[in-house]
Amino acid sequence: METLRNALVILLGLTFAVMAVGCSQDSEAETAPQLSTFTGEAVENAPPLPESEDAAPFLPEGIPNNTYVAQSFTADGDSGRVQMSRAGSLTSLPSISTLVHEIEPAVASISVESISRGMFFDFADEGAGTGVVIRPDGYIVTNFHVIQGANDIKVNLPNGNTYDARVVGRDIITDLAVLKIDEENLTTIRMGDSDDIHVGDWVVALGNALALKGGPTVTLGIVSARGRTLSTERGDLYDLIQTDAAINDGNSGGPLINLNGEVIGINTAIIRRAQGIGFAISSTAAQPIINSLIEHGRVVRPLIGLTGADVTPARANQLGLNVDEGIIVTRMTLDGPAYEGGIRVGDVITKLNDIPTPDMAEFLTLLWTFEIGQEIQVEYVHENESQVTTVTLAERPSI
Repeated sequence: METLRNALVILLGLTFAVMAVGCSQDSEAETAPQLSTFTGEAVENAPPLPESEDAAPFLPEGIPNNTYVAQSFTADGDSGRVQMSRAGSLTSLPSISTLVHEIEPAVASISVESISRGMFFDFADEGAGTGVVIRPDGYIVTNFHVIQGANDIKVNLPNGNTYDARVVGRDIITDLAVLKIDEENLTTIRMGDSDDIHVGDWVVALGNALALKGGPTVTLGIVSARGRTLSTERGDLYDLIQTDAAINDGNSGGPLINLNGEVIGINTAIIRRAQGIGFAISSTAAQPIINSLIEHGRVVRPLIGLTGADVTPARANQLGLNVDEGIIVTRMTLDGPAYEGGIRVGDVITKLNDIPTPDMAEFLTLLWTFEIGQEIQVEYVHENESQVTTVTLAERPSI
């Protein structure tokens, strides 16, 4: 029995040895398997990857960043060596400390005081907001609602100085105002072009959030949407940038900047019932208003003499309209340019000078590019029939 057990052990050992040799011969004859992994870790003895010249083109000069490389590794069938190729790259979130250091001196905190009349006594109400220094000779942009009704306005700069400010001009339609302080050689922020931004671009909001001491609050986020319209107690605001960069009370009037350090919006509103939804007036809409306020003390705009609302599928269905874009005339002045041109309440304006006006934002943006006294062609739909009329624009009264 012992002899039989030993024989079986020897036989099994020989069988496994033959199988191992066969497998070894088969593996040499076949092509080496293709192996791949996805990792950001370095591989020992792997050749170094060339550095990209444009690893982070959206970062301003001086802001450090790190690049994490996604690499793939493949077994070479001929040599058996492991080869490494670049599968893609991921750029880390940038530090914006250098950017903030450069921008912060031009972000002002604004404190205001107004007098409320009581039955027996007068009461002083205090408020706070933010401003942007846009010219070295003391011109500062903020929101109209920050200084609305204020009897006393103070501008506090990060250098520790406090100034009395006067109102140069204000515009309730865009919720903008320009202040002036008596100072020279101030640090400024340059205005950028909000038309160049895209949804998903990084933006930074700075402001006097909650009137806290210690300088501006800095928050980072992205552009969530563009071209928003928002209804407020002072009227509708158009061409707004929506962002998830945190905006709080006191941030009003502060800058929304891109990573090049340019102002692409003026923070103006939040929706309290939502999270991560703030709005800024685009620099494209704000720049001509600011220029007009500085030059004239008011905004010079043409007047067409009507109020409208966007055509929506629900409104089109309810009113039986045969168009799905345009603005419905909801109110108009009886002696205004539009009424004299034959336009009536309920009509739908679709074009100005052959340029489509799909909504109120586009309509007003286009309207305000025309001159006072200019004759324009208005295409509209009256009782589901297309009409064209000529309207001579008047001057809009200052508010």
